[in-house]
Amino acid sequence: MIEPTTHQIRTSDGYSIHVTRWSPETDPRASCVILHGVQSHAGWYHGLGRFLAEAGIEAHFPDRRGSGSNQEERGHCPSSGRLIEDVIEICRAVRDDRPELPVILGGISWGGKLVVTAAARQPGLIDGIALICPGLEPRVGVSRSERLRIAAAFFINRKAHFPIPLADPALFTANPDAQRFIANDPLSLRTATAGLLAASTFLDRKARRAPSRVEQPCLLMLAEHDRIVNNDRTRDYVQRLASADKTVIEYPDAHHTLEFEPEPGRYARDLVDWIEARWVPRRHAAQFATP
Repeated sequence: MIEPTTHQIRTSDGYSIHVTRWSPETDPRASCVILHGVQSHAGWYHGLGRFLAEAGIEAHFPDRRGSGSNQEERGHCPSSGRLIEDVIEICRAVRDDRPELPVILGGISWGGKLVVTAAARQPGLIDGIALICPGLEPRVGVSRSERLRIAAAFFINRKAHFPIPLADPALFTANPDAQRFIANDPLSLRTATAGLLAASTFLDRKARRAPSRVEQPCLLMLAEHDRIVNNDRTRDYVQRLASADKTVIEYPDAHHTLEFEPEPGRYARDLVDWIEARWVPRRHAAQFATP
């Protein structure tokens, strides 16, 4: 069975980001970078990583700075621009390691905001985007009074912590075992600083301006019973993308975190099929073309 390895990527401002990498046993056919949500981390998605690797796709799961295995400045980030730059630098490192392969950038939940903003900024670096129950149009947010407290802290103490409004594991999944995993996961992020929460707001603004500059093929995956994401508004958002190649898949009876569904291989297989239909055949055709 394929098992992951971990390494670190040092960003241009000196922060070391932990990356979980799933490598195929043979030469990979594509590279995929998957960004997790605001509370989760790479450890939630081992099923997806293994499935991608077994399908011949090298999968990279970075933990966002201050999240997951990254203990430095836990729950904090300097700015939305820094988060986007982290993603771009990770994608560039993946591209430089295997320049012959397409780079697909995927975002789960909150990570979807980083996907569209990075894709809009670096169209030549990112070949395609996959939005997996993306948090572009959320149902859940902080209260008005909490927003005022966060705004005040942003100017006084940006490292002051506030609860992330996703405390109930049932928001993510109806699977009792998965709910217990989320509730007891020591690496899940329960609080965020005023700096990170403000960065999330600024990312929302940048994401709203991004559609006209996102031209890459796009896959959108939605869960029918998502309690975190507004599916109708998310579909409308994706329809505004400049991309001429948009695919939407909705999973009946599914909840927000597709990894915790009874058949998690469904969305993993759909992601692989989408990648293979666009990039792998072209590579094979070129490889075996008559000189």
